[in-house]
Amino acid sequence: MKRLQLAHSPDADDIFMYYAIKFGWVDGKVRFENHALDIQTLNDEAIKGIYDISAISFALYPLIRNDYALLQTAVSFGEGYGPKLIKKRGAKLKRNFKVALSGAHTTNALLFRAAYPEARIIYKNFLDIESAVLSGEADAGVLIHESILSFDETLDVEREIWDIWTYFTNSDLPLPLGGMALRRSMPLLRACECEEILTKAVWVATKCKKQLSNMLLERSLVRVDEVKLEKYLNLYANNQSVSMNEKQLDAVDKLFEIGFNAGFYDEQIRCRDYLIPLEYKNARYS
Repeated sequence: MKRLQLAHSPDADDIFMYYAIKFGWVDGKVRFENHALDIQTLNDEAIKGIYDISAISFALYPLIRNDYALLQTAVSFGEGYGPKLIKKRGAKLKRNFKVALSGAHTTNALLFRAAYPEARIIYKNFLDIESAVLSGEADAGVLIHESILSFDETLDVEREIWDIWTYFTNSDLPLPLGGMALRRSMPLLRACECEEILTKAVWVATKCKKQLSNMLLERSLVRVDEVKLEKYLNLYANNQSVSMNEKQLDAVDKLFEIGFNAGFYDEQIRCRDYLIPLEYKNARYS
Protein backbone atom coordinates (compact mmCIF):
# COMPACT_ATOMS: atom_id res chain seq x y z
CA MET A 1 0.00 0.00 0.00
CA LYS A 2 1.32 3.42 -0.96
CA ARG A 3 2.69 5.45 1.97
CA LEU A 4 2.64 9.23 1.59
CA GLN A 5 4.46 11.88 3.61
CA LEU A 6 2.00 14.21 5.37
CA ALA A 7 3.13 17.23 7.37
CA HIS A 8 1.06 19.21 9.87
CA SER A 9 1.67 21.60 12.73
CA PRO A 10 1.94 20.43 16.37
CA ASP A 11 -0.89 22.71 17.50
CA ALA A 12 -4.07 21.20 18.85
CA ASP A 13 -6.36 21.66 15.86
CA ASP A 14 -4.00 19.98 13.37
CA ILE A 15 -3.29 17.11 15.78
CA PHE A 16 -7.01 16.70 16.39
CA MET A 17 -7.94 16.65 12.71
CA TYR A 18 -5.19 14.18 11.77
CA TYR A 19 -5.25 11.69 14.62
CA ALA A 20 -8.53 10.04 13.64
CA ILE A 21 -6.33 8.48 10.94
CA LYS A 22 -3.45 7.79 13.30
CA PHE A 23 -5.75 5.96 15.72
CA GLY A 24 -7.15 3.80 12.91
CA TRP A 25 -10.67 5.26 12.88
CA VAL A 26 -10.47 6.01 9.16
CA ASP A 27 -9.30 3.54 6.56
CA GLY A 28 -8.46 3.85 2.88
CA LYS A 29 -6.15 2.79 0.08
CA VAL A 30 -3.41 5.17 1.22
CA ARG A 31 -1.24 5.19 4.33
CA PHE A 32 0.32 8.36 5.74
CA GLU A 33 3.57 8.95 7.58
CA ASN A 34 3.07 12.16 9.55
CA HIS A 35 5.54 14.89 10.52
CA ALA A 36 4.73 17.65 13.04
CA LEU A 37 6.49 20.96 12.28
CA ASP A 38 5.93 24.61 13.19
CA ILE A 39 3.97 26.62 10.67
CA GLN A 40 6.81 28.56 9.08
CA THR A 41 8.84 25.37 8.67
CA LEU A 42 5.80 23.83 7.00
CA ASN A 43 5.57 26.81 4.67
CA ASP A 44 9.30 26.70 3.89
CA GLU A 45 9.19 22.96 3.20
CA ALA A 46 6.17 23.42 0.93
CA ILE A 47 8.15 25.95 -1.12
CA LYS A 48 10.85 23.29 -1.48
CA GLY A 49 8.26 20.63 -2.33
CA ILE A 50 9.36 18.28 0.44
CA TYR A 51 6.09 16.59 1.46
CA ASP A 52 3.32 14.95 -0.55
CA ILE A 53 0.65 16.67 1.54
CA SER A 54 1.22 19.56 3.91
CA ALA A 55 -0.60 21.96 6.16
CA ILE A 56 0.17 25.50 5.04
CA SER A 57 -0.82 29.06 5.73
CA PHE A 58 -3.43 30.11 3.18
CA ALA A 59 -1.30 33.19 2.49
CA LEU A 60 1.48 30.95 1.15
CA TYR A 61 -0.61 29.19 -1.47
CA PRO A 62 -0.22 31.55 -4.46
CA LEU A 63 3.55 31.05 -4.18
CA ILE A 64 3.29 27.25 -4.53
CA ARG A 65 0.28 27.04 -6.84
CA ASN A 66 2.25 25.47 -9.71
CA ASP A 67 3.46 22.59 -7.54
CA TYR A 68 0.56 21.97 -5.15
CA ALA A 69 -3.22 21.74 -5.40
CA LEU A 70 -5.34 23.24 -2.63
CA LEU A 71 -7.42 20.84 -0.54
CA GLN A 72 -10.86 21.77 0.72
CA THR A 73 -10.58 19.95 4.06
CA ALA A 74 -8.71 20.30 7.39
CA VAL A 75 -9.03 24.09 7.23
CA SER A 76 -8.95 26.65 10.04
CA PHE A 77 -10.76 29.97 9.83
CA GLY A 78 -11.34 32.70 12.38
CA GLU A 79 -14.79 34.19 12.75
CA GLY A 80 -14.57 37.21 15.02
CA TYR A 81 -11.25 35.98 16.42
CA GLY A 82 -7.76 34.99 15.34
CA PRO A 83 -4.11 35.90 15.99
CA LYS A 84 -3.44 38.80 18.38
CA LEU A 85 -0.91 41.62 18.24
CA ILE A 86 0.32 41.95 21.85
CA LYS A 87 2.66 44.36 23.64
CA LYS A 88 3.64 45.23 27.20
CA ARG A 89 0.79 46.74 29.14
CA GLY A 90 0.84 50.54 28.89
CA ALA A 91 3.49 50.65 26.18
CA LYS A 92 3.06 53.00 23.22
CA LEU A 93 4.16 51.64 19.88
CA LYS A 94 6.07 53.86 17.46
CA ARG A 95 5.41 53.73 13.72
CA ASN A 96 8.56 51.67 13.18
CA PHE A 97 8.10 49.39 16.20
CA LYS A 98 9.89 46.05 16.26
CA VAL A 99 7.57 43.08 16.03
CA ALA A 100 8.00 39.31 16.30
CA LEU A 101 6.02 37.26 13.78
CA SER A 102 5.72 33.51 13.39
CA GLY A 103 6.87 33.41 9.78
CA ALA A 104 7.12 35.41 6.58
CA HIS A 105 4.42 33.46 4.73
CA THR A 106 1.75 33.20 7.41
CA THR A 107 -1.64 34.83 6.97
CA ASN A 108 -1.07 37.00 10.02
CA ALA A 109 2.23 38.22 8.55
CA LEU A 110 0.58 39.16 5.25
CA LEU A 111 -2.15 41.16 6.98
CA PHE A 112 0.24 42.68 9.50
CA ARG A 113 2.68 43.83 6.83
CA ALA A 114 -0.14 45.35 4.80
CA ALA A 115 -1.40 47.24 7.87
CA TYR A 116 1.99 48.24 9.34
CA PRO A 117 4.42 48.74 6.43
CA GLU A 118 6.95 50.65 8.57
CA ALA A 119 7.27 48.05 11.34
CA ARG A 120 10.59 46.25 11.75
CA ILE A 121 9.97 42.51 11.62
CA ILE A 122 11.85 39.64 13.21
CA TYR A 123 10.72 36.05 12.77
CA LYS A 124 10.52 33.64 15.68
CA ASN A 125 9.10 30.22 16.41
CA PHE A 126 5.52 30.87 17.50
CA LEU A 127 6.29 29.43 20.95
CA ASP A 128 8.96 32.11 21.51
CA ILE A 129 6.99 35.21 20.55
CA GLU A 130 5.56 35.97 23.99
CA SER A 131 8.99 35.71 25.64
CA ALA A 132 10.50 37.97 22.94
CA VAL A 133 8.07 40.72 23.95
CA LEU A 134 8.54 40.12 27.68
CA SER A 135 12.34 40.29 27.35
CA GLY A 136 12.27 43.47 25.25
CA GLU A 137 13.73 41.75 22.19
CA ALA A 138 10.64 42.96 20.36
CA ASP A 139 8.21 45.79 21.10
CA ALA A 140 5.26 43.63 20.10
CA GLY A 141 4.44 40.22 18.72
CA VAL A 142 1.64 38.36 17.00
CA LEU A 143 0.43 35.34 18.97
CA ILE A 144 -1.06 32.38 17.11
CA HIS A 145 -2.34 28.88 17.86
CA GLU A 146 -3.04 28.10 21.54
CA SER A 147 -1.00 31.14 22.63
CA ILE A 148 -4.02 33.34 21.97
CA LEU A 149 -5.95 31.69 24.81
CA SER A 150 -3.75 32.97 27.64
CA PHE A 151 -0.58 35.01 28.02
CA ASP A 152 1.37 36.88 30.68
CA GLU A 153 -0.72 39.38 32.66
CA THR A 154 1.83 42.13 31.98
CA LEU A 155 0.89 42.00 28.28
CA ASP A 156 -2.20 43.29 26.55
CA VAL A 157 -3.71 43.20 23.06
CA GLU A 158 -2.81 46.14 20.83
CA ARG A 159 -4.95 44.92 17.93
CA GLU A 160 -6.71 41.81 16.73
CA ILE A 161 -5.64 40.51 13.32
CA TRP A 162 -9.37 39.95 12.80
CA ASP A 163 -9.84 43.72 12.97
CA ILE A 164 -7.17 44.23 10.32
CA TRP A 165 -8.93 41.62 8.17
CA THR A 166 -12.31 43.33 8.46
CA TYR A 167 -10.68 46.71 7.73
CA PHE A 168 -9.31 45.43 4.43
CA THR A 169 -12.36 43.38 3.43
CA ASN A 170 -15.20 45.53 4.80
CA SER A 171 -17.20 42.31 5.10
CA ASP A 172 -18.18 39.49 7.42
CA LEU A 173 -16.07 36.92 5.58
CA PRO A 174 -14.22 34.48 7.86
CA LEU A 175 -10.46 34.92 8.24
CA PRO A 176 -8.53 32.19 6.32
CA LEU A 177 -5.66 30.92 8.45
CA GLY A 178 -4.59 27.33 7.79
CA GLY A 179 -5.22 24.99 4.88
CA MET A 180 -3.82 21.87 3.24
CA ALA A 181 -1.98 21.41 -0.05
CA LEU A 182 -1.25 18.27 -2.08
CA ARG A 183 1.53 17.70 -4.59
CA ARG A 184 0.31 18.22 -8.18
CA SER A 185 2.51 15.42 -9.53
CA MET A 186 0.39 12.87 -7.63
CA PRO A 187 -1.88 10.80 -9.93
CA LEU A 188 -5.33 12.37 -9.94
CA LEU A 189 -7.18 9.29 -8.71
CA ARG A 190 -4.83 8.99 -5.73
CA ALA A 191 -5.20 12.70 -5.04
CA CYS A 192 -8.99 12.28 -4.93
CA GLU A 193 -8.60 9.33 -2.56
CA CYS A 194 -6.30 11.33 -0.28
CA GLU A 195 -8.75 14.19 -0.04
CA GLU A 196 -11.61 11.75 0.66
CA ILE A 197 -9.65 10.10 3.49
CA LEU A 198 -8.62 13.41 5.05
CA THR A 199 -12.13 14.80 4.76
CA LYS A 200 -13.55 11.72 6.46
CA ALA A 201 -10.92 12.00 9.19
CA VAL A 202 -11.91 15.57 10.00
CA TRP A 203 -15.59 14.63 9.92
CA VAL A 204 -15.05 11.65 12.26
CA ALA A 205 -12.93 13.79 14.60
CA THR A 206 -15.64 16.42 14.93
CA LYS A 207 -18.32 13.76 15.52
CA CYS A 208 -16.22 11.95 18.14
CA LYS A 209 -14.74 15.09 19.64
CA LYS A 210 -14.89 14.14 23.33
CA GLN A 211 -13.41 10.66 22.90
CA LEU A 212 -10.64 11.85 20.59
CA SER A 213 -9.81 14.80 22.85
CA ASN A 214 -9.47 12.47 25.84
CA MET A 215 -7.13 10.20 23.91
CA LEU A 216 -4.95 13.15 22.90
CA LEU A 217 -4.80 14.40 26.50
CA GLU A 218 -4.04 10.94 27.93
CA ARG A 219 -1.10 10.58 25.53
CA SER A 220 0.19 14.14 26.12
CA LEU A 221 -0.10 14.87 22.39
CA VAL A 222 -1.33 18.44 22.92
CA ARG A 223 0.18 21.35 24.85
CA VAL A 224 -2.99 22.50 26.62
CA ASP A 225 -5.27 21.21 29.35
CA GLU A 226 -8.79 19.86 28.87
CA VAL A 227 -10.55 23.22 29.24
CA LYS A 228 -8.26 25.04 26.81
CA LEU A 229 -8.34 22.15 24.35
CA GLU A 230 -12.13 22.27 24.15
CA LYS A 231 -12.09 26.03 23.72
CA TYR A 232 -9.40 25.91 21.05
CA LEU A 233 -11.07 23.14 19.06
CA ASN A 234 -14.35 25.05 19.12
CA LEU A 235 -12.48 27.91 17.45
CA TYR A 236 -10.40 26.12 14.84
CA ALA A 237 -11.39 22.44 14.44
CA ASN A 238 -15.14 22.36 14.07
CA ASN A 239 -17.90 21.57 11.57
CA GLN A 240 -16.60 24.39 9.35
CA SER A 241 -13.25 22.57 9.04
CA VAL A 242 -14.59 19.50 7.24
CA SER A 243 -14.93 21.00 3.75
CA MET A 244 -14.79 24.60 2.62
CA ASN A 245 -18.11 26.25 1.84
CA GLU A 246 -18.70 29.02 -0.69
CA LYS A 247 -18.20 31.78 1.86
CA GLN A 248 -14.87 30.33 2.94
CA LEU A 249 -13.75 30.01 -0.68
CA ASP A 250 -14.70 33.66 -1.21
CA ALA A 251 -12.65 34.57 1.87
CA VAL A 252 -9.56 32.80 0.52
CA ASP A 253 -9.95 34.69 -2.76
CA LYS A 254 -10.19 37.94 -0.80
CA LEU A 255 -6.96 37.12 1.04
CA PHE A 256 -5.23 36.50 -2.29
CA GLU A 257 -6.57 39.82 -3.57
CA ILE A 258 -5.19 41.68 -0.53
CA GLY A 259 -1.80 40.02 -1.00
CA PHE A 260 -1.72 40.81 -4.71
CA ASN A 261 -2.66 44.46 -4.14
CA ALA A 262 0.08 44.71 -1.52
CA GLY A 263 2.66 43.37 -3.98
CA PHE A 264 3.20 39.99 -2.32
CA TYR A 265 2.11 37.92 -5.36
CA ASP A 266 2.88 38.15 -9.05
CA GLU A 267 -0.67 37.24 -10.05
CA GLN A 268 -4.13 37.36 -8.53
CA ILE A 269 -5.61 33.87 -8.54
CA ARG A 270 -8.96 32.27 -7.70
CA CYS A 271 -8.70 29.37 -5.29
CA ARG A 272 -11.49 27.44 -7.05
CA ASP A 273 -9.18 27.07 -10.06
CA TYR A 274 -6.66 25.16 -7.92
CA LEU A 275 -8.86 22.62 -6.14
CA ILE A 276 -8.75 18.89 -6.85
CA PRO A 277 -11.62 17.93 -9.21
CA LEU A 278 -13.17 15.33 -6.92
CA GLU A 279 -15.81 14.51 -9.53
CA TYR A 280 -13.05 12.80 -11.56
CA LYS A 281 -13.27 9.63 -9.48
CA ASN A 282 -16.99 9.19 -10.12
CA ALA A 283 -16.59 10.05 -13.79
CA ARG A 284 -13.82 7.49 -14.23
CA TYR A 285 -15.87 4.64 -12.79
CA SER A 286 -19.24 5.64 -14.23
